[in-house]
Amino acid sequence: MRQSAGDSLTGLQKRGLRLIVLLGVVSLLADATYEGARSIVGPYLGALGASAAVVGVVAGMGELAGYGLRLVFGSLADRTRRYWLIAISGYVINLAAVPLLALAGRWESAALLVLLERAGKAVRAPARDAILSHAAAAVGRGWGFGLHEALDQIGAVLGPLLVAWVLKSGGSYSRAFVTLAAPALCALAVLGWARASYPNPRDLERRAPALETVGLPRVFWLYLGAAGLLAAGYADFALLAYHLERARLAPSDWIALLYAGAMGLDALAALAFGRWFDRAGIRVLALTSLIASPFAGLVVLGGRSAAVLGLALWGLGMGAQESVLRAAVASLAPAERRAAAYGLFQAGFGLSWFLGSAAMGLLYGISKPALAAFSLLTQLAAAWLFLLAAKQGPGGPKARHKT
Repeated sequence: MRQSAGDSLTGLQKRGLRLIVLLGVVSLLADATYEGARSIVGPYLGALGASAAVVGVVAGMGELAGYGLRLVFGSLADRTRRYWLIAISGYVINLAAVPLLALAGRWESAALLVLLERAGKAVRAPARDAILSHAAAAVGRGWGFGLHEALDQIGAVLGPLLVAWVLKSGGSYSRAFVTLAAPALCALAVLGWARASYPNPRDLERRAPALETVGLPRVFWLYLGAAGLLAAGYADFALLAYHLERARLAPSDWIALLYAGAMGLDALAALAFGRWFDRAGIRVLALTSLIASPFAGLVVLGGRSAAVLGLALWGLGMGAQESVLRAAVASLAPAERRAAAYGLFQAGFGLSWFLGSAAMGLLYGISKPALAAFSLLTQLAAAWLFLLAAKQGPGGPKARHKT
């Protein structure tokens, strides 16, 4: 229902918060599904005969599909204004692919389903984030996206824990994938509830942000470059899990538990960094990039303790990526082009993730120190560009000078 002029800000905040929580519960259940699967995809592909290079390429291609197609569906969402329909369709594809992994008898079939799951995420992500940006406008975008990410990551903890329990109980990888069908169905039910309760989420945002140009500002492209470097140097967990098993640093059930722990840190980091973003802006990402930068070297070059520390840093960095990165895009794009901006941003991010993941998968078999150096240097370069973007973005010194 459209807000009347007499509505208080407190009432608007409450309505926005309710939608954030509903979408967060959807993400909690969805993440329990596909993050549970993600915690064992690397070892599963290895068990089906895939090499380290194949695991790296599949992980990268999955992210490429999961981000690259967002360029198309973000633009489609803005043109058609069918945000809910597109989001729901994507969730159906995204979640249905996980139980089907139980039927894969070859790594090629499993890889195809991994790509399908990521493609479903591509369909729904820009529309979902545009809806979320309207709900978060009244409560602070950093906090709104951070709260959503925290709920999201509760699912990312519960899913791997469920998988670990299935494996610890003597179940197979296939049984674990079938078990994940339960949270998938619950996610779709809550999503339908959110759609019925908030058919017009844009009414939750009082006004669009003021920008200097009709299109996307120059700082958006600088910000995209920084995010691309960050993505290129961020090793996918599938490759890290592959190393943990091959180096005998952890058995398969403990790998799932380690992933759950990293996702728990992700949730806490999202809340903290989201609050901080509302006060300090993009420069928060420069610091988080520096903090997380040594993670790959710790995992692939160190022993068990170093690997655990590396995974903890990986989880902290993911918390910033999944909350603050998205919140900043909303502050750089007008409401009319927000889904397209998310699609463009996420396509560039995904392409960089694919190229970086493929490169690190190949480097793993050639030189692990080279892999660690590649990851470290790209993240340090990203931190520098984030600082430049912070100076030119909303609230930065150059932006204030222009007003």
